[in-house]
Amino acid sequence: MLIDYINKALSKAEYDKLEDDTFSGKIPECPGVLAFGKTLFECQKELESVFEGWLIVKIRHGDTLPVIEHLNINAGIPHDIEAGAHA
Repeated sequence: MLIDYINKALSKAEYDKLEDDTFSGKIPECPGVLAFGKTLFECQKELESVFEGWLIVKIRHGDTLPVIEHLNINAGIPHDIEAGAHA
């Protein structure tokens, strides 16, 4: 289910070519997931890495994750993690 969630989120990615011929990418459903690269491929790989890190932090903190394409993985994530468990 987590792999499906990651794939669906990455399929929502939006990329722009910037004025300096580099690229930016974001996943609109996931605030703060933003990446840059010299090439589109580099940007895609960086966005994937940023998203994975974002996802790990959200899960460790017990934050609610956005529902993507009707896929809600929040039910399997404990939201009562003690503050000391974050370290």
